[in-house]
Amino acid sequence: MSASAYFQHTVAGPVIFAGVGLHTGSHVRVAVRPAAVDAGIVFVRTDVHDRDNRVPVKPDAVCQTQLGTVINNAGDVRVSTIEHLMAALAALAIDNCVVELDGPEVPIMDGSSEPFVQILDRAGRRKQEAARRYIEILAPVVVEEEGGKRASLSPSDRFEVAFEIAFASKAIGRQRVDLTIDEESFRAELSDCRTFGFVRDVEALRAIGLARGGSMENAVVIDGDRVLNPEGLRRPDEFVRHKALDAVGDLYVLGAPIIGRFEGVLAGHGLNNAVVRALMANPAAWRMRAHSVELAQAV
Repeated sequence: MSASAYFQHTVAGPVIFAGVGLHTGSHVRVAVRPAAVDAGIVFVRTDVHDRDNRVPVKPDAVCQTQLGTVINNAGDVRVSTIEHLMAALAALAIDNCVVELDGPEVPIMDGSSEPFVQILDRAGRRKQEAARRYIEILAPVVVEEEGGKRASLSPSDRFEVAFEIAFASKAIGRQRVDLTIDEESFRAELSDCRTFGFVRDVEALRAIGLARGGSMENAVVIDGDRVLNPEGLRRPDEFVRHKALDAVGDLYVLGAPIIGRFEGVLAGHGLNNAVVRALMANPAAWRMRAHSVELAQAV
């Protein structure tokens, strides 16, 4: 383990970006700013003035998981589609930051985490004089749903993510990925993999207020057995890799990196959050582990 892994980190300075929300279609301006030790990741809705506009990221803040992860606070101030930014924060080991946004949804950018990685690279990273805490998985935790859907966390000496999907469309079929996740592997193997959707679902989703900002600029679009995007796929198994990317972001709502193995089979944001909540409800299945700063300074 590198010396930097022993310490908490925040962004070195503020960075500002803007874009369109995938589901709301709203244009949103975002600023990521440094935060103090142990502050965690906190979203702040700068367009909300009549109640508490701070929405800290934590497992029980997740209030909706249909085609994205949505968090809220006690005043029901919501922030939608946080998972791709959260995945980038997790991979780049940003423990503490404030994410200010003037709308209800994190911009979708190109549908992957790569723009957020680039944005955080521009901000830089600053070491903080406090030990980084890890959630070590001690015993298996499994949640299942009908149709063979499953998500689990189990012991491992590192953070691993495995995912399996199966779709009738020949454009996707059955795909599986199994990776050890750290900053290097996330950048190389997952960060550029985009979200995806089917043409047949678009009208129904827009009727219930979703996918209003979706396009081939920010998603892989499938019609039957064909990928409609002129540029095609970034990787042959881009679909399952994006699901693994989502899982990295969804697990980071725990507020600390995991030492353990996540496996998802036909899972989505709902099951990802269900296994997080099941873990928190079973104190015997995990422990919080921290390395001493004194030891880190000697490394």
